[in-house]
Amino acid sequence: MTRRVDETKDFREHLIRYGGDVYPEIVEKAQGCYLWDATGKKILDFTSGQMCATVGHNHPNIVAAIRKSCDTALHLFSGMIPRSVVLLAEALAKIVPKPLKKSLLVNTGSESNEAAIKMAKLATGGFEVVGLGGSWHGVTGSVSSVSFASDRRGYGPGMPGTFVLPEPNAYRCPVKHCRDACDRTCMKVGLDLYDAQSSGSRAAIIAEPVISAGGVIVPPAGYFEALRQEARKRGMLVIFDEAQTAFGRLGHWFAASYLGVAPDIMTVSKTLGGGIPLAGVITSDEIEEKCHARGFSFYTSHVSDPLPATVGLAVLETIVQERLLERSREMGDYLAAGLDELKTRHEEIGDVRGMGLLRGIELVKDRETREPNHELGALTTERCLELGLSMNIRRRPERGSVWRIAPPLTVAHADVDLAMTIFDQALTEMKSSMAAGRRSGTIAPEPANANRSQASVS
Repeated sequence: MTRRVDETKDFREHLIRYGGDVYPEIVEKAQGCYLWDATGKKILDFTSGQMCATVGHNHPNIVAAIRKSCDTALHLFSGMIPRSVVLLAEALAKIVPKPLKKSLLVNTGSESNEAAIKMAKLATGGFEVVGLGGSWHGVTGSVSSVSFASDRRGYGPGMPGTFVLPEPNAYRCPVKHCRDACDRTCMKVGLDLYDAQSSGSRAAIIAEPVISAGGVIVPPAGYFEALRQEARKRGMLVIFDEAQTAFGRLGHWFAASYLGVAPDIMTVSKTLGGGIPLAGVITSDEIEEKCHARGFSFYTSHVSDPLPATVGLAVLETIVQERLLERSREMGDYLAAGLDELKTRHEEIGDVRGMGLLRGIELVKDRETREPNHELGALTTERCLELGLSMNIRRRPERGSVWRIAPPLTVAHADVDLAMTIFDQALTEMKSSMAAGRRSGTIAPEPANANRSQASVS
């Protein structure tokens, strides 16, 4: 593919660098599980865009929904309710765990979590919010304060009344107690410390049911039922942030459905919009009525917009029509088997974990000591991209070097096979390169785009 003249300029000349994955080539096209850049290179996308294109990039049903909205309505005055919003709210009410029923439709995960926290504060009369360590809830004021995966330094004080609960990471226990089997000591220690610091004005505990950005941590059985009971003792509401776990990613409509634990408030985003900005807050009649009576307001320019709601309906219909919940479980098992096989051949793979089509691969220098292998992770991520595979890696000293893999639910066996081949080749080559560097007394080269290994975590 010939590059156009305007592409020869460095695209950074007019763009603010925002700290995420900044691929050095302009991406021209996306379709299904693949991207094509300005050089014509075809890239297998194992991050589903920013974890949003769950049904694949540019799915025909999504394209048709956008065209339909172009013929009806794209945007309305925020006080008007388009039919597509009513239909989407009705569709969500049919699949969410009871007693959840009523929805507010907004644009981003940050917005939905801001609204959820505001509702929790109004409903309880408190202001203290506890977040799970490793969770990522957004970049705006309140939610950035309860996001503990990264990006907290340099911005000054966060929201008053913010507390952290150590995450149930049995592979890398935050309280240095468990190894491979969490017994919830992290919860007990965390809540004891919170109780000691609390002013008594308690509002909510917010959590990702599977902690994605913090290393794809699947809590042990019974964890969230116990956490809900602890919240009840303290008069707090439980908020589940299902931005990355809802609508099939784990092989179920929601993580809450699989866990059998209904939160007081659920937020959804990413996976509902099929690549279009769409998010929602879902709660019970009781909480909605209480918040309304106390003056709840979340009146934004694009609340209840018709276009994203039309697309959200198409996403739900596509999941049903193409049996993507079942496909997620099937392909998730196939992906896990491939990763487990790679683990038998690469000692640097310390752990493989996850559910459905959300999987984490933790790299270590030694399986016994579990010292993170950040250098290998960064180099291998870059080499994978050169070979045509886009993955997302987290490099945090306290949480290890973990690849997060989340292909679209439409991924095929051949796509997984290709990813495993590239992954295997890249790991082998980078291990060899690092070993040669150590023998010669030199350091392995930093990836060509070093910032890419410090991936956007949402």
